[in-house]
Amino acid sequence: MICSACPRMCFSQRDDYSNLKGFCLSPYLPFIARASLHKWEEPCVSGTNGSGTVFFSGCTLRCVFCQNETISRKPYGKQFDKNGFIELIKKLEDSGAHNINLVNPTHYIPFIAEALSSYKPSVPVVFNSGGYERTESLRTLEGLIDVYLPDLKYVDPGISKKYSGVDNYFEFASKAVLEMHRQVGLPEFDGNGLIRKGLIIRHLVIPGNIADSFRVIDFVADNLPKETCMSLMSQYTPMSKNEKMPELNRRLTTFEYEKVISHFKDRGLENAYIQQINSAKKQYIPDFSDFGI
Repeated sequence: MICSACPRMCFSQRDDYSNLKGFCLSPYLPFIARASLHKWEEPCVSGTNGSGTVFFSGCTLRCVFCQNETISRKPYGKQFDKNGFIELIKKLEDSGAHNINLVNPTHYIPFIAEALSSYKPSVPVVFNSGGYERTESLRTLEGLIDVYLPDLKYVDPGISKKYSGVDNYFEFASKAVLEMHRQVGLPEFDGNGLIRKGLIIRHLVIPGNIADSFRVIDFVADNLPKETCMSLMSQYTPMSKNEKMPELNRRLTTFEYEKVISHFKDRGLENAYIQQINSAKKQYIPDFSDFGI
């Protein structure tokens, strides 16, 4: 497989496991770090039983504040072929998962499209990503993904380069969320308030960068329906001291977060998940030393 799944367009040969050169350093068959019921997503995703999360290792970004650095920078966990992956999904379904939540799946889109074409779960499939996607890749998932849960991290290319290693993040992420909305539309819920279909855009508010958060909200307000749902996250957690970026060595203030919420309301958007400011806790980070199910 010559890979062009993500915007980096490495064109690496991902079937050659002895010589992986792509940015994500991932082969075609995925490495999965953890698969388990997870109760720390948005309420409509986690519900009462939990979301059936599948954490893929490797990543197309290099976020300096990454909470999953243990698994994002190298193959980690167990490797699965298509049949093994389908059996893993079935185990999550049998455990009572409200959905199958594919976390950080971008670099495995070709594999995921192949697997879901062979087996579509009985519960919704969630594509939970960093937002740095090619629309051409997303189109291969049309009809296979029920819920898109992307980040929309930045607008400013200087900030995205500084914090995530790419200056074209917004160029691709902005088009990606529009394509996701085209495929699945506004959120639809069942009688228990669980999401069945639709787009929810996540945005992590970063300390000292609320002006860029305003620009993210402006893009959503200017390009998507006012009913579009955003998840405005206050959970930024410093993982280690960063000498070169001291602004990242603290948590978000209540003032900063409330300013972002006010801007959301001022732009006429109607639906958002709002966190408590004390949501910044390391206990919410999965334990990747335990595979789960």
